[in-house]
Amino acid sequence: MSFASTAQARINQAAMRLFAEKGGNQINVSELAQAAGVARGTIYNNGVEPDRLFEEVVAGLASEMHARIALASQDIADPAIAVANGIRHFVRRAHEDPVWGRFILRFAFSSNLLRTMFESQPSVDLMKGLKAGRFQFQPDQASSVLAMIGGTGVAAMLLVLDGHKTWREAGSNAAELVLRALGLEAAEARAIAANDLPPLPES
Repeated sequence: MSFASTAQARINQAAMRLFAEKGGNQINVSELAQAAGVARGTIYNNGVEPDRLFEEVVAGLASEMHARIALASQDIADPAIAVANGIRHFVRRAHEDPVWGRFILRFAFSSNLLRTMFESQPSVDLMKGLKAGRFQFQPDQASSVLAMIGGTGVAAMLLVLDGHKTWREAGSNAAELVLRALGLEAAEARAIAANDLPPLPES
């Protein structure tokens, strides 16, 4: 990995942490450089524009996670498993990368791009499940179902980041409850939610 790419990764990680801590979408170059452990000149040399940094971080995060979840789902025939695994992947990543997780918690429902990240692959899996009779909901309820999935996933991430549950417990519980809400029987929903979770593919 080159110094430039390493520095960029540190800058992006520092920016996520600062945005999550401050709760706003503006940070200055000095505080970003200090948080990233780089010189101010390195910030500019990596093409960072402070006024656009929040949007760039969100866009990069959303596209990267969407691509990885889509890859993870492409060979799964059962949409119930795909939905459950998608929820659990988000929860596990929050455990593995708390800075990422805190950023998601802070902005999940205030950023259109982050909402799209939560809704894109689940919407595909939901429609497959509805068409196959695997899920039970009315077509005009799809947006509400997506909101339920996103809200349940974010709440599970919060439980993990605040130390109330392990990622396995929180992720499996969230997935089980969502599958129950979608019409699966209790025993099957629990079994699917407790399956081994494969690694999240690299995009």
